[in-house]
Amino acid sequence: MRMQTPDEALASAAANKDRDAFAALLARHYDRIFGLAFRLTGSRAEAEDLTQDICLALPGKLAGYRQAARFTTWLYRVTVNAAHDRRRRAAAHARAADGWGDWEVGRRAGNAEAAAAGDWLAEAMALLSPELRDTVALTLGEDLTQAEAAAILGLSEGTVAWRMSEVKRRLRDLARAEGMT
Repeated sequence: MRMQTPDEALASAAANKDRDAFAALLARHYDRIFGLAFRLTGSRAEAEDLTQDICLALPGKLAGYRQAARFTTWLYRVTVNAAHDRRRRAAAHARAADGWGDWEVGRRAGNAEAAAAGDWLAEAMALLSPELRDTVALTLGEDLTQAEAAAILGLSEGTVAWRMSEVKRRLRDLARAEGMT
């Protein structure tokens, strides 16, 4: 009996939670939805996904069907709108991914620069005398004041200040010699 029931009557019944009416509508129009989805997307996999999305959303959308147009006309509009929404989401995702990609490239470049600078600094520090390295390790590495470093090293605060000045001078000279200014 459902096979002779008009689409509009089935849609009305399905909107009122009649599962059999909904199943009859899907059986009758699934291939139509898929065919249009395929023509709109040009991809079988995309068309299958789009058709499934439409079928999942259809029970909620049927409440909005007003029978001002034939059911198939309304269903085509639902399918076209769903395809447009999917394209917009894909475009927005692609734009976001492009921006993310640029950000990631910049982040990696920054990390590479920081790693290279760290490597250079480690090599430069290895060229310093143990006394200068100890002073740098305490003042910069451990974030101690020059007075605290002086107390630990058993030196005057002036000697720690001179050592730090000497470290800066030697690192500047090394950087200049390597063309890093």
